[in-house]
Amino acid sequence: MPGQFRHFSMLRGFHLADFLTIANGCCGIGAVFRAIAFVESGLPRDLYLATALVPLAIVFDVLDGRVARWRHKASPLGRELDSLADLISFGVAPAVIAFAMGLRTALDQLVLIGFVVCGLSRLARYNVTAEEMSGEGGSVIYFEGAPIPTSIVPLGLTLVAFHLAGLGSVTVAGLPFHLTSLLFALSGSLMISKTLRIPKP
Repeated sequence: MPGQFRHFSMLRGFHLADFLTIANGCCGIGAVFRAIAFVESGLPRDLYLATALVPLAIVFDVLDGRVARWRHKASPLGRELDSLADLISFGVAPAVIAFAMGLRTALDQLVLIGFVVCGLSRLARYNVTAEEMSGEGGSVIYFEGAPIPTSIVPLGLTLVAFHLAGLGSVTVAGLPFHLTSLLFALSGSLMISKTLRIPKP
């Protein structure tokens, strides 16, 4: 029993913003589950729900930052929690959804793995360099590289292509490949760019 209560004491150490961050991560996990369900069922509703959970995760991602600033409760734990949730919702989930839509060839999977690794690297770099990029108020004033939630762009374009024009199947060096995968390659490249700097709102 005492051991069980210690688990709950960790939850009591979370701030309101941290629970919003956890909601972000839950959306990402739910998106992965729905994408897997779509592969099994083929029902469009599963794919739509999986995709819709990603922008919902963005809402929670925006809210947790605003609540943390409003309550002055930002912490290293919250920053790490935010990065882990973002990796699930905006890295792993879009890659799994894209896979479910048909980006399943060996080259497609290689690109999607690279996309997730780029997101992982971008988040790690942000955490390490956050203090260097902070202004006088102690908050980060710009993003180095595209923020990982921008992965909603290649995800959305892939969904449109999936329904309207197809995923662009081609053959590269005798291996099947989908041109839509290049959207994720571009997204990953922008995330790890050191020359792209975007002012943080």
